[in-house]
Amino acid sequence: MGRRRAADTVAARVDTGQAELVPDPDRQGSWTLLLDGAPQSHVDLADPTHLEFEYVRRLAAAIDLVAPAGAPLRVLHLGGGALTLPRYVSATRPGSTQRVVEVDGALVELVRRALPWPPDSRLKVRVADAREVLAASRDASYDVVVADVFAGARTPAHLTSAEYAAEVARVLRPTGFHLANVADGPPLRHARGQVATVRSVLPRACLVGDAAVLRGRRYGNLVLVAGRVDPPVPELTRRAAGDWFPGRVLAGEELDRFAGGAPVVRDAGATDSTPPPPGIFSVGR
Repeated sequence: MGRRRAADTVAARVDTGQAELVPDPDRQGSWTLLLDGAPQSHVDLADPTHLEFEYVRRLAAAIDLVAPAGAPLRVLHLGGGALTLPRYVSATRPGSTQRVVEVDGALVELVRRALPWPPDSRLKVRVADAREVLAASRDASYDVVVADVFAGARTPAHLTSAEYAAEVARVLRPTGFHLANVADGPPLRHARGQVATVRSVLPRACLVGDAAVLRGRRYGNLVLVAGRVDPPVPELTRRAAGDWFPGRVLAGEELDRFAGGAPVVRDAGATDSTPPPPGIFSVGR
């Protein structure tokens, strides 16, 4: 499974870098997955509805609100990590059909052994590239597509373009939604470009995040919710305001101003997302 370092931390070399599974000192049975020192996932094995990371709670809130409570959904997760959201959906929406795509096969095996998820024949994990799986998926086959893909703490270029977004739109049902974790910092060029790019094919959208991140004052995670029908903005606003770390929701004219005429990203000019500032993930050992 890997070599043990301090306490019960498990470390192992995986395909995309050095993985560490670090026990949460405040919650028994909870673990944080880090890749090359960057936090990727937090999992509570006893309670999959406990979500430690702020942006994951925002993604979960969107999933909670896009369909009646408890109703099964068909969900495609691009990026697997430790399967925090798939576990959450299985617990809150029993009977959901979920497909998880993770490019790092060694990481999948590490998580499977060290942090096993409950048996569920409707939850399948595939080792593959996210865009290749999208291209091979049927039209209108998912209610939700969640994008949370990072390599070296950056979203790969081929998952930032209008051509990629068009593939997401193609596999979504008419009332489906695309949920994307967008990490960026001042001056928010990447985030503004992603809003413009996704809205070019899924025009009804909102952006959820910490006010300081939305204003370009610090690096952080923003959650983009986009579809062909209006997202549940009032309900998302209430959930964001009541979070442990309150957030804001931009929609309508506010979202227009945020995008600020940013150009749509095409495959030919796509680049990886903005790297995080040096030392942002440093933690004491």
